[in-house]
Amino acid sequence: MIGLRILNRARAVDLALARSFLGIPVANVSDCMARMTAGGARLRPMHGSGAMAGPALTVKTRPGDNLMVHKALELAAPGDVIVVDAGGDLTNAIIGEIMVGDAIQRGLGGIVINGAIRDAAALRVGSFPVFAAGVTHRGPYKDGPGEINVPIAIDGMVIEPGDLIIGDDDGLLCVPYAEAESLLAAAQAKQEVEARMVAGIADGSYDRGWVDATLRRLNCPMPE
Repeated sequence: MIGLRILNRARAVDLALARSFLGIPVANVSDCMARMTAGGARLRPMHGSGAMAGPALTVKTRPGDNLMVHKALELAAPGDVIVVDAGGDLTNAIIGEIMVGDAIQRGLGGIVINGAIRDAAALRVGSFPVFAAGVTHRGPYKDGPGEINVPIAIDGMVIEPGDLIIGDDDGLLCVPYAEAESLLAAAQAKQEVEARMVAGIADGSYDRGWVDATLRRLNCPMPE
């Protein structure tokens, strides 16, 4: 029944491939996706530090209810990132320290909550990746309904079960399952280009000629 169902995940991005993204800034991957995809600026890291990358196990739940999130913890494989669309509501927390501890024990790759968390201080001193839209002391309900392993969307970013989810201090990004390998190569190349730019700035060789070239192309009047 739509709204109350648990499905099998048909495919998932390879965990070794997912972990290859851990050393690449999310911004570089985003640039290689034409800067057209994002999980929304509200979703921020709630942990102390550390990047996130892993296959998505998706959850769609009623705002303020975490019944299906508890079930997702049982179903998740090591390295999985549980991604929860709780409607972005911040009234009740979906997870806290206890559920995060369970996720760590199970070897998961992270948790994303389009909603609120609690026990923020405990999560903040840890390195387990947790991204959420806000914090509240009010706890969750456990009545459902909800769905597991269905397509979800967060601020227009569509996430299919098994897609790659990556995150760092700049935010979250979903890389479609079929595009992960090619985007890894493109993002690595982008990272190398930016490393050369940073080195050029440091040694004074960085060429900014493209700025005037662009302004001339736009027919912008400029002083001689």
